[in-house]
Amino acid sequence: MISKYYEIEKFKNKKNYYLFYGENEGQKQDVIQANFSQFTKENTYKYTEKDIIENKQIFLENIYSKSFFENEKLILISDVSDKILNLIEEIIESNINDVVIILIAKRLDKKSKLRNYFEKEKIALIVPFYEDTPQTLLSIARKILFENKINLSSENINLIIERSKGDRINLKNELQKIISLSQNNKKLELEDILKLTNLSENYSAGELVDNCLSKNKKRTLNILNENIQSSEDNILILRTFLIKLKRLRKLRLNLRENSNIDQVINSFKPPIFWKDKNIIKQQIKIWELNVIESFIEDLNNTESLIKKNPQISNQIINNMILDRF
Repeated sequence: MISKYYEIEKFKNKKNYYLFYGENEGQKQDVIQANFSQFTKENTYKYTEKDIIENKQIFLENIYSKSFFENEKLILISDVSDKILNLIEEIIESNINDVVIILIAKRLDKKSKLRNYFEKEKIALIVPFYEDTPQTLLSIARKILFENKINLSSENINLIIERSKGDRINLKNELQKIISLSQNNKKLELEDILKLTNLSENYSAGELVDNCLSKNKKRTLNILNENIQSSEDNILILRTFLIKLKRLRKLRLNLRENSNIDQVINSFKPPIFWKDKNIIKQQIKIWELNVIESFIEDLNNTESLIKKNPQISNQIINNMILDRF
């Protein structure tokens, strides 16, 4: 059964199985927090599809077992694909009523068996999550700033939104930096915003990523040699790669319907800043769709590797970037 994200509230006591799919990871997080806050950390279990496939029996034991102290369980399964469909069908057919399962997927095309199953299954709910519009991001920013009693000019708010690259997770992270600085009763100026929303004392993550995606090896090597990055900076670089690659993927898909690259770039939503159009045009010509999607998958693996080995995060990120040339 298909639903909008804002309609989930009326299905909470009627549905136990959900499929959230689409590019807007931040909105998925917000919806889960708003609608399933009754579940504590103790009775919330998080898996990836890969974890479950590799340890199916352990997962099923957790699904079917029930602790004396648990009323209900919330199961969150990320990075799902058609590979998990048979297992989900088995669980739904077993008619468990004290477990809520939310499958979280990125892009699922219309041919996806998992998507088709949830669209037709009456006791399950499928919810698409589309990318935020500039107006939505502006509304989110103004709400957070208002709640924290922070006054920023429209110019500064727009700058923060632009640097969030259409991602509400990035936007909230940048706003948190603003909130932390404002606690010192400091009046925030444009220079503060520019410094806060960049890698401190380094070339920006955006500049590094753009040069890599443009196959400018000399410039990319120079930035890598000049920057002194922490593991947190490297995670930011990965997230910047992800945002820009997702945009390239969408542009590539749009080119299937309209072969005029300039029209595709000019009509893209959220709008592409004028100074970025030429470099994005260059990147579109370099990167094929299948290579982009493979790169995105590699980013997820690299992030996990960095989190497990923060002491060698610079080596990991450098190797990943240099492998692209």
